[in-house]
Amino acid sequence: MPEETSSPSLLERLLAYASLTIIGAALLSFFSTLIIGLNDREAVAEEPWSIIFGVSLYALPVGFVLLIALLILSGRRRRAEFRRDSGR
Repeated sequence: MPEETSSPSLLERLLAYASLTIIGAALLSFFSTLIIGLNDREAVAEEPWSIIFGVSLYALPVGFVLLIALLILSGRRRRAEFRRDSGR
């Protein structure tokens, strides 16, 4: 068992916060569009709601790509720590 553990890098922290923020904004915009669409369908076609709907369309895939990048970086860091600690 390693005595010292390394903390996540700055890039990993930024990716984590960015992906959570973007996914959270996408979900909020999706639910707000859904609620407005249930009340008044023509309101969704007007200017501010069409932009908010676009946020939900594009932000969720971007957030998941950032999350996958974070998982890859974290796996590479852990693999390097394991190799360094096992003496390979």
